[in-house]
Amino acid sequence: MSKKEHIVIVGGGFAGLNLAKYLDKDRFEITLVDRNNFHSFPPLFYQIASGGLDPGNISFPFRRELRKISSKAGMTYHMGDVHTIDVMRKEIRTQFETIEYDKLIICAGTTNNFFGNNDLIKSVFTMKSAAEATRCRNEILDRLERASLCTDDPERRRRLLSFVVVGGGPTGVEIAGAIGELKRYILEREYPGINRDDLQIILLEGTDRVLGPMSPEASAESLKYLKELLVDVRLNHLLKSYKDNVITLNDDTTIYSEMVIWTAGVTGESFIFEGTDYRPGRGNRFAVDRQNRVIGLDDVFAVGDIAMMVTPKYPKGHPQLAQPAIQQARLLARQLNTDTWDREFTYKDKGSMATVGRNLAVADLNGLHLKGMLAWLAWMFVHLISLLGMRNKLTVLINWTWAYFTYSTSLRMLLHSTKYPLRHRWGER
Repeated sequence: MSKKEHIVIVGGGFAGLNLAKYLDKDRFEITLVDRNNFHSFPPLFYQIASGGLDPGNISFPFRRELRKISSKAGMTYHMGDVHTIDVMRKEIRTQFETIEYDKLIICAGTTNNFFGNNDLIKSVFTMKSAAEATRCRNEILDRLERASLCTDDPERRRRLLSFVVVGGGPTGVEIAGAIGELKRYILEREYPGINRDDLQIILLEGTDRVLGPMSPEASAESLKYLKELLVDVRLNHLLKSYKDNVITLNDDTTIYSEMVIWTAGVTGESFIFEGTDYRPGRGNRFAVDRQNRVIGLDDVFAVGDIAMMVTPKYPKGHPQLAQPAIQQARLLARQLNTDTWDREFTYKDKGSMATVGRNLAVADLNGLHLKGMLAWLAWMFVHLISLLGMRNKLTVLINWTWAYFTYSTSLRMLLHSTKYPLRHRWGER
């Protein structure tokens, strides 16, 4: 019996997990490598950050999912952060091990892009992972608790409750709207000692409208919804620097904020290449052909957000969303399974949607534009069916239903990590 080809998948997001699901287990030995031992659902990270959901509600362990996908041997998960790709030796290296491959598929996704101002990583809050969203939630709740104690110092209270969201894309609009709901509906109920006017939410967007990739109608309606939720939206404003809790904008005006949430941009995950002078292109993305083969590397593929596939309709690459990643992964799995490469990838755009708050959402679905409660219900339905695991679906539905009717949630708990025992991050020593 001939030895199976070994396919290594780097990244267990939408693309990586769909590849693991659809690749032929009889033909390939498959290894999935990811820094986390679970798959998360990024579109709902903002709900973790705002205390609406728990990280476990939108995450699913890889080992359990892979067991469901296939009971056959030869399909494994390895925890690790891939830092080096040696294309001559055909191996990848993590902080724990070296793994050889016959074919490598990079589905590592993206990380935060600070547009050259990399010192921001030390001072702003981000939401590109469940851990980052949890830290964001803890900071918001910590500030609410401390502000409720500042009965004799109103200026300090206002400073504690000064929130700025940078970036008017879906994530920025959604987290700003979630904090706006907290200001409008929750403060009076759960923090009666805090005056609603003391909490300030500013959304900064560098262009002339929020939700730029969506239709003008969706942009205008989401702006109206944000204002209804008491969010101060400032268009055509770019963050130039952030130091000592002071934001300096592109027009040299300043804003004081002790908590800045960064959602303004993304860039591909970085790798060190050995055995080649190859380097990724614009946005740290891998240039690929219409079959997701990395141009310039043998037996290496890139799928999803980290892939730059240029087509007449998408000259700058496909949108960095879940659907292109899923569709690319399924086509690539089919081509690898049959070893036929005559079909070129064509993205079937199913539309875009974003929610601002309860009963407030916008959706552009194949020429059909929805707004308000109808769009909000469509948004909830699409996100529910996209979650892995029936338990997660039911838990999220129950949480959303309870919060809708009671304006309350049991998940608004402040969970500080303990100081001791002192240790480094996992795998750093």
